[in-house]
Amino acid sequence: GFEPRRHRPETVDRLLRLHFRDGRTRVNGDAQLLMAEMLNVFVREAAARAARQAQAEDLEKVDLEQVEKVLPQLVRNRA
Repeated sequence: GFEPRRHRPETVDRLLRLHFRDGRTRVNGDAQLLMAEMLNVFVREAAARAARQAQAEDLEKVDLEQVEKVLPQLVRNRA
């Protein structure tokens, strides 16, 4: 079967730091693992939705256009 790639702890840490106000804030190992798993779930869901979108368009391949079409379903703009 397909084994999904795991996100590197450094990547997860950097993503989290984008939202920290205090540069001294640290992330413990359990929090990093949980965030990595959440990121994995998000990516897999995005891929599944993009694949369904491509099927609905009678396409054999998923490309960036299908990903862009499903992205608003997965994220909410908080601006």
